[in-house]
Order: sequence, then structure tokens, then C-alpha cells
Amino acid sequence: MSATADHAEERTNPAARLGFQPGQVVQELGYDDDAEQALREGIEAITGQELVGEDYDDMADAVVLWFREDDGDLTDALVDAITLIEDGAPVWLMTPKTGRDGYVEPSEIGEAAQTAGLAQTSTVNAGKDWTGNRLVTPKTARTGKR
Repeated sequence: MSATADHAEERTNPAARLGFQPGQVVQELGYDDDAEQALREGIEAITGQELVGEDYDDMADAVVLWFREDDGDLTDALVDAITLIEDGAPVWLMTPKTGRDGYVEPSEIGEAAQTAGLAQTSTVNAGKDWTGNRLVTPKTARTGKR
């Protein structure tokens, strides 16, 4: 695919930059009416699967965590999220953009991620009101398969 085609897909599907692959199971946590619908639909279009909810009882390939300042403790939410995925799988932390209700300070995200044993690898514009932070278990911290 050409660079121009890649950019065109990013404009038409906001989830194109998140790295999801067909067939992946993506668990969604913290969903509410304010979540970015175009992004959710884009993830489903890429994976070919509906997002699974909080009651999904198997391991997922990735987690999308919608988190707002008043949703509780971010570290706890991240620790809960990583118990639902294999080591090395991403947690996409979606937080409101600067100036939006529920905005979370970048320093809080960094501290919570580090405390939860995660490393921030990238940040993307996840829609009109949301920023996405890709968090993963650092390779050096992995102890192998369970």
C-alpha cells in the first residue's frame, strides 16, 4: 500500500493508526455514551469482530480503556486491564483531550502506567474529544508465559 493510501485510510478510519489486525479480540472497558463511536466502529471494521465488554471471560488480544478523571484510580484500572490480556499485548488508554470534561494530566498517565508495570509507546489523536495512549508491558519486565 502506498503512503498516500495509508493516509487516506487514516482519514476514513480513525482506528487505522492503532495497529489492530483482522481476527483480533479487543476488550473494551469504561465505555460510556461519550466514547468516540467512529473509533469503536473503526476497530470493529479492522478486526472484523465486535468489541467485547467487561464481562468477557477469556484472554483478549488488546484492551481499549476509556478513562476520565472522575472514573476512580487510573493505576487500578490499568492493573485490571492487563490481567485480561497476554504479556506484550497493548492497552489503549483513551482519555479526554485537554480542556474536555474528564481530562487526565499526562503526568498522571505516566505515573499510573509505570506503577502498573506498563510503558507508554505512542500517543495518537483518537477522535474529536479523545487522545489514545498505547501502553505495553516492557519486554525487559516479562518473565515468560504463564
